[in-house]
Amino acid sequence: MSGRLCRRLLRLGLPASSAGGWSRLSGAGLNGTGPPGAGRSGLSGGGRMNVFSREMKQRQKDWAAQLQDSQQYDYLRQEFHLHPPPSLCTRSDQVGSRVADRVYDIARTFPLALDIGGGRSHIAEHLSKEVVERFCLTDVSQQSLRRRRPSEIPTHCVLADEEFLPFKENTFDLVVSSLALHWINDLPGALRQIHQVLKPDGVFIGAMVGGETLYELRCSLQLAETEREGGFSPHISPYTAVTDLGNLLGQAGFNMLTVDIDDIQVHYPGIMEVMTDLQGMGESNCAWNRKSLLHRDTILAAAAIYKEMYGSEDGSIPATFEILYMIGWKPHESQAKPAKRGSATASFGDLSKTG
Repeated sequence: MSGRLCRRLLRLGLPASSAGGWSRLSGAGLNGTGPPGAGRSGLSGGGRMNVFSREMKQRQKDWAAQLQDSQQYDYLRQEFHLHPPPSLCTRSDQVGSRVADRVYDIARTFPLALDIGGGRSHIAEHLSKEVVERFCLTDVSQQSLRRRRPSEIPTHCVLADEEFLPFKENTFDLVVSSLALHWINDLPGALRQIHQVLKPDGVFIGAMVGGETLYELRCSLQLAETEREGGFSPHISPYTAVTDLGNLLGQAGFNMLTVDIDDIQVHYPGIMEVMTDLQGMGESNCAWNRKSLLHRDTILAAAAIYKEMYGSEDGSIPATFEILYMIGWKPHESQAKPAKRGSATASFGDLSKTG
């Protein structure tokens, strides 16, 4: 396997008989949100951001899911053991299990949960029926849903675009998402939809890649393309900065927010292996303004720059994935509330005088 993790880091109203069932639902069509004809970035007709081609992302995920060795590219999403040379890797817990860990931290049972962009269901396999009684799994890729991993939790698969959740208000007790939200054009709108489908006192637990993801690849390609072609195009998709995430959750209506970061570094033999694995993950760039092809000379120059600037002593090159974890609650009167300003009965100055 070309990718090797080298650090362990922190971690519908549906019918009762729907276990293992299928639905095909869509809010605005499953063929993406881009305009007809040639893709354009910027604002769509409805005034919302239109950066990514959702139709292209669907095709990329379908293609990746049908690979015979597709599971070998899921090392960021799932948990398993790797056995590379000790100098390159240690055992790693991946993102899906870390999201599940955060669900277990909440001392309650969730009757109905939703996994947004869950694909092959890398979260449910780490949960038990005692914690989540029923699961609804959505994804834009039908091939990913068909190849979902087994779980003891009764699961209903829904083919739907993550940008348009086809569920009623106050439906779910828990919403989770693992490495899917970074391809959404209107992230503030998606968070508002998540807030809407949650029941009061429901919780959203998600993980998405952050702004520093693949900075080594981004820098190497920009330098190489500038040198060889006199300018550069965006080959790495834009990601959300951690400094913005808390504000976005708050604007969507969530409270009692928690945001934290993990960095996962994967070592590869070379730049071609990095790009091959990204393609196998279904994580190729799908921005409307992407450049479809790279010149051979540019790729060779980028490989040399990557190895010179970031290469390890053993000859491998690192690729960093910044993972942003978030937790937000839908408000409810039973939740703890902060005390009113000025209601304190003692000051820190008084505390310093105590013997």
